[in-house]
Amino acid sequence: MAKDKFFEKTRLPNGISIVTENMPQVRSVAVGFWVGVGSRDEKESVNGMSHFIEHLLFKGTETRTARDISEAFDTLGGELNAFTAKEYTCYYTRLLDEHVPTGVEILIDMIQNPRFAESDIDSERNVILEEINLHEDSPDERIHDLFVQSLWATHPLGKPILGHIETVKNFIRDDIVSFYRDEYLPGNLIVAAAGNIEHEKIVDLVQHLSLRAGERPVRKEFIPQVEKKIDVFTKQTEQAHIVLGTETIRASDDRRFALSILDNILGGGMSSRLFQEIREKRGLAYSTYSYHSLYAETGFMAAYAGTTPENTEQVVKLIQEQLVEVKGGGITDSELHRAKEHLKGQLVLGLESTGRRMTRLGKLEITKGEILSLDELVERIDAVTKDEVTKLANDIFDPNMMVLTAIGPFELEKLAHLIA
Repeated sequence: MAKDKFFEKTRLPNGISIVTENMPQVRSVAVGFWVGVGSRDEKESVNGMSHFIEHLLFKGTETRTARDISEAFDTLGGELNAFTAKEYTCYYTRLLDEHVPTGVEILIDMIQNPRFAESDIDSERNVILEEINLHEDSPDERIHDLFVQSLWATHPLGKPILGHIETVKNFIRDDIVSFYRDEYLPGNLIVAAAGNIEHEKIVDLVQHLSLRAGERPVRKEFIPQVEKKIDVFTKQTEQAHIVLGTETIRASDDRRFALSILDNILGGGMSSRLFQEIREKRGLAYSTYSYHSLYAETGFMAAYAGTTPENTEQVVKLIQEQLVEVKGGGITDSELHRAKEHLKGQLVLGLESTGRRMTRLGKLEITKGEILSLDELVERIDAVTKDEVTKLANDIFDPNMMVLTAIGPFELEKLAHLIA
């Protein structure tokens, strides 16, 4: 149990870990089953398999059809969903506290007894191929995957979560069952819950889950090789989509709080530098922002903008100017204060949701992160100094490691000089 006792944790004899946070002031509960497998754990030949299996677990069990599952949660008035990420897969529900036993029992059945029927595999394959096609037809979404693939071209984190059309088309049942048996193990499963629920109640419910014995597969750590690069994907679009970014720090790095503040100052809201300089002052983009993602080994931070093709060069230069300015100590006291207050406000508002609290517990536990209380998080944010943010900006915004990715109706030669 954590020292401040805001959450409880139990590890069952079979290896499943359960972590919960009691919120007696609400009537709902969010429960998530987190499996420590994602696209970064896949061989090239089965890229997209984690996401494929996520879909298949909704197609029915030995005793329930897909319709039985959906009708059950509709009757409970609850939400049932899932998502796949690069380092984990999560199946979750949010429902009234009185319906938790039923909801958890169905989730256990889905995870423990998937049918993997040939007919379901064929139909879901078509659904996922359409999902990939939709994603590729949405340049404002696809550009982010292309950036990560360019940034980590030789690292497992660079693999797309959805996989590729070529790999998904070739999945067969034996591949699916083998991958499931290798990864869906008790030692690779975290159950997280938040809401009006007692810890021991969740422990009692989860004890009914029986998977093939096994510990979490050892994930080999790779050191990414990042270098200055530009990738242009020529497409006849009305708008050019640009992402400029670089590698940063890993999720366990204490500088993650300074990174959040730096990100917020650059492009975290309507008062951010990118929004003010690119949209408000010059009207060069409707959407522009910065963002970051952190993983077990490394992370990245990037800036995005969508603009007309003829303004692409100007927008890239404006982003670069802001990076240079923050590296040079241009962050003001008011910017630092505003960023801290914004982060704390979003944190507090977000943690009023049972779903957000469950997600925080599950994600941190499955990635072996540090689970801090709200007060501890606020203290960490408040403790960040302007000098720390400036130093971090200098550490990560190395011109020799910047990666520029663009989609638009132009060739590589048009933009190559921007990171020369």
